[in-house]
Amino acid sequence: MREHQIRVPRTARYYVTGEPGPTTREVWFVCHGYGQLARLFLRHFEPLAGDERVVVAPEALNRFYIEDPEGGHANARVGATWMTREDRLAEIADYVAYLDAVHDEALASAPTSGARIVVLGFSQGVATACRWAVQGRVRAHQLVLWAERLPHDLDVVAHADRLRQLDLTLVLGLEDRWVSRDAIAEQEGILAAQGIPLQVITFQGGHRLDAETLRAVAGGPG
Repeated sequence: MREHQIRVPRTARYYVTGEPGPTTREVWFVCHGYGQLARLFLRHFEPLAGDERVVVAPEALNRFYIEDPEGGHANARVGATWMTREDRLAEIADYVAYLDAVHDEALASAPTSGARIVVLGFSQGVATACRWAVQGRVRAHQLVLWAERLPHDLDVVAHADRLRQLDLTLVLGLEDRWVSRDAIAEQEGILAAQGIPLQVITFQGGHRLDAETLRAVAGGPG
């Protein structure tokens, strides 16, 4: 048995809120978590969007049925995932290339060359956002890690120069049972050793986005 790989064209989708144009001063790219869909995830960011801030939500390339208590798929909720452990390196390369394409198309609609770029990942989307920020074409000004740390296999030393150029922000719910505080502390130490500042913001809540905290990260409504 021999494995073969082949590249194929496929259709992907992304959603945008805000009015891209010459007044755009900030463009956000937000990566949803496991089992979510982009259009639903983007609703959390609609209060931030406007003439000056555009929010772009790409949807992960792998969609699947989420368990339906009624049985069957007719009424089953659909979610998406950025990757699994299966053929993971090819999956990573594919979504980095996909996000590059979304980035190029989105910025073509917001021609302000000085627009500030923010990349935000939530939960599983944190790893996606981080890998894209250091491997892709995007030149983000801020990288927001919401409810997860940097992916364990991201070489902080190799990417230290790029990470130092980012306003690196970690947002955590104080009741988030999915995030290890020891792992966060360990990562803070690794980043500090490379001279990479990390701002940590907490809120009272669990593994979710928080509207008030999101507004604070954005510095107010768009």
